[in-house]
Amino acid sequence: MALSMEPKTDLDFILRNLLAGGVAGMCAKTAVAPLDRIKILLQAQSVHYKHHGVFAGLTAIVRQESIFALYKGNGAQMVRIFPYAATQFTSFEIYKKYLNGLNIPMVQHGDKFVAGAGAGATAVTLTYPLDTIRARLAFQITGEQRYTGIANTAITMFRTEGGIRALYRGFVPTMMGMVPYAGFSFYCFESLKYVLMKYMPTTMCRKCDRNTGGLVLTVPGKLVCGGLAGAVAQSVSYPLDVTRRRMQLACMDPQTAKFGAGMIQTLTLIYRENGITKGLYRGMSVNYLRAIPMVATSFSTYELMKQLLHLDTGMTVA
Repeated sequence: MALSMEPKTDLDFILRNLLAGGVAGMCAKTAVAPLDRIKILLQAQSVHYKHHGVFAGLTAIVRQESIFALYKGNGAQMVRIFPYAATQFTSFEIYKKYLNGLNIPMVQHGDKFVAGAGAGATAVTLTYPLDTIRARLAFQITGEQRYTGIANTAITMFRTEGGIRALYRGFVPTMMGMVPYAGFSFYCFESLKYVLMKYMPTTMCRKCDRNTGGLVLTVPGKLVCGGLAGAVAQSVSYPLDVTRRRMQLACMDPQTAKFGAGMIQTLTLIYRENGITKGLYRGMSVNYLRAIPMVATSFSTYELMKQLLHLDTGMTVA
């Protein structure tokens, strides 16, 4: 049931945004969890699946492990994604509001990109250890488990791989990739949202009852904007995502331990050994298959939650 009144305080606004963002993230990640796992296995070149393509790999997981193995690591993902998405979306709203209040011409043209990049950086910093843990759990093969759960993974890594630094391995390339990824995601979504409202108000938008003359995107409109935003953002930041995964998973296999060095060394090593297509952009096909519906679902759910929680009262386009 939707709340019957609009937020009256800043704290109320923040709490509602946190809820909207967290729900959006959980829906999006659960929708693409099987593709997320095969992406990790392909990126890190698992000896069991590196010779498979996307669909053959998914079939092989079900055949060799079980259908539930498609969602291996998703429990850790949910623990991570709620605070991550909640922080990211809420930070974006706060940063965007702050930047709009500065009234600086140069900032106004790029405020959505700056706010998105800042929101992504904030969320990653707070939740990165959970992403590393989730990747370790997803990379495990049934019958060859090294970790038994989220807490066991965290404790084992902390004790045997160098303390807190182990949980933040790959953080630098992640942060460097997050700035363009989150920046372009939010910028493209907000820009496409404006374009649809201005040029396609009757087909992709509808009137908002709570704001006379205001418009909100329809579900197809939300999905179109989110999908295109995800495609652009992933294309720019993908090599750094591969680098992050190789660093996170380096200690899972003695043959891949060499990828546990710094970001530049890992990036260079991937390029030298596998090149661009089979190295830096390995798994890109599955990434498009997962990223486009994931971002589309994320933004669509968030926009819907905003409307249900009276956070989005419509937009008037001049």
